[in-house]
Amino acid sequence: MSDTVTVDPLEAGREAYARRAWPEAYRLLLEADGKGGLDPEDLEALAKSAWWIGLATESIAAFERAYGSHLERGNRSMAAMMALTLRREYGAKMSGSVAKAWLHRAEHLLEGEPEAVAHGYLEIAHRELDFDRGNFEGALSHLDRAKEIASRLDDADLPVWVAISRAEVLGTSGKLDEAFGLMEGAAAVAVGGELGPFTTGAVFCAVMSVCRETADYRRGSEWAEVSKRWCERQDISGFPGICRVHRAEFMRLTGAWADAASEAEKASDELQRFHPAMAGEAFHELGEIRLRMGDLEGAEDAFGQAQALGSESQPGKSLLLLARGRTDAAAASIKGSLEELTWNKLARARLLPAQAEIAKVLGDLPTAEADAAELEVIAEEFGTPAIRAAAGYAAGIVALLRDEPDEAARRSRDARRLWREIDAPYEAAICTVLLAEARSAAGETEAAGLELEAARAAFERLGAIPDIARTDALLAGPASPTGSREVRTFMFTDIVGSTALVEAIGDDAWHDLLHWHDEALRRCLKENKGEEVHRTGDGFFVAFPDARTALACAAMIQRTLAEHRRAHGFAPQVRIGVHAAEATRAAGDYEGAGVHAAARIGALAEGGEVLASVDTVEGVDDVAFGASREVTLKGLAKPVQVVAVNWRRTD
Repeated sequence: MSDTVTVDPLEAGREAYARRAWPEAYRLLLEADGKGGLDPEDLEALAKSAWWIGLATESIAAFERAYGSHLERGNRSMAAMMALTLRREYGAKMSGSVAKAWLHRAEHLLEGEPEAVAHGYLEIAHRELDFDRGNFEGALSHLDRAKEIASRLDDADLPVWVAISRAEVLGTSGKLDEAFGLMEGAAAVAVGGELGPFTTGAVFCAVMSVCRETADYRRGSEWAEVSKRWCERQDISGFPGICRVHRAEFMRLTGAWADAASEAEKASDELQRFHPAMAGEAFHELGEIRLRMGDLEGAEDAFGQAQALGSESQPGKSLLLLARGRTDAAAASIKGSLEELTWNKLARARLLPAQAEIAKVLGDLPTAEADAAELEVIAEEFGTPAIRAAAGYAAGIVALLRDEPDEAARRSRDARRLWREIDAPYEAAICTVLLAEARSAAGETEAAGLELEAARAAFERLGAIPDIARTDALLAGPASPTGSREVRTFMFTDIVGSTALVEAIGDDAWHDLLHWHDEALRRCLKENKGEEVHRTGDGFFVAFPDARTALACAAMIQRTLAEHRRAHGFAPQVRIGVHAAEATRAAGDYEGAGVHAAARIGALAEGGEVLASVDTVEGVDDVAFGASREVTLKGLAKPVQVVAVNWRRTD
């Protein structure tokens, strides 16, 4: 007789599934499926096992078969459960129309059916739709009905789903104590092993998500560790990616940037097929980390991949533009995102500090004031240390722009204290830099230097390369020539309609044209003693020792382009703005309201035009110009008189 024991893959698969041995369960149930059709419950087990090991496509296929099998047996309630599950999965894959179709199918199947668990989950699905529209009252009404259904049924998971869903709505609407009471109660049940594995994982993710949305980073970090331990006990690869995204953000905040980057990279790898929407969030987080570490190319790549997966990548995308000197583009980018966020105060609270930072660089007091005022209101409503710190920092920027150094110092010091309380070293160091700027503005040079040295040490520990360079420039400060106030005539150039031009002529031709443009303009700058400060998108920011040489250079540029146009039939249209002003020179750059005025004047010019402020052209005898007009420049309180320079008659 043979001693060989034949293993029934179906029974073995069921047993592995009960043990949550997901890879083993999937392999055995798949084998059993190949030998004959599985019943609906086994198809569900196959689908869930595939889900846990990150096989999203295979999981959806099995869920669809389970749906059909339940329907064939006349079990409309369970078929509706499968339809709701498929709605969730297709939503994760960003197939919104398909997800909507499955929701409608679930609604149809449950019409007239005796009350069942599926009715509760249908209410939760409707709650999501109302919540996404900012209809909190409607969302809570659906959850009230789901809670009533759960109270009449014997299902351990449904009441927990109701609780975490309600907590998300309450947290977003400012009722944090009630939200966290519900959330932590659900998490305690999950930690105790009383729930199904999917619900357990969802609870941990929901807790971290609410902590992230409400900027309660300390609480979020605590639950991130709990979820990490739970994930490590599971034989899974798909679900941890979702948790990793949240953990990466909390790790970034606490300064563990290398570890945060590793988590975000793993998450992006795990989630691209499994959950593209969350993969977008992973890439966004990776971009934020790379940006802080000075890897601008890497940050741009990560933000691009995030955007391709549906993530807005803000505020990182705007701060990247700021880091590259494209200040106006940064301001437009963050403004556009905030205009799309109308009802979600917490989401706005994550973007407003970045807009205030950009406004500071632009000298745009009205925008900074509006940002600070809104953040103060949100901070009063939600009260978390992080939002209060962000509000204080924005208020410090406003005070500095108003030339109120004592108030700027007070607000930045308060903000730093709050960031330190929640162990956020980077944000605390940023506040220290603002404090140093305030003390310097008050004439406290030595105290400002000590603050800057402390901030630099923090940036060095973190690996914040751009901030180290910025702090070094500030440390050079008034004690060196590079930190002095200087009068210069500033010129900004820009190619008009560059995006349409690239589309019209193609990437290769555009590259050649841009190379010729750069070389031609640099020859003009050199001949007229222009100092190229830096590139600005498709143009240049240039400083000249006086207005005469700046205007002569602007005229030479336009004539050079016109001559090339006559000889070759084509040359880009370039607009030029010129403005003389005093500015602060630091680390090879110029800062101040006069620089921003020059940039704004350039932005008002037409293609082929040189536009200058009246004050700049006065006293330059050999310059011809048209009638003056008054313009309002964003961020400047007083209007400015400008004129168009007739460069065809300027020698």
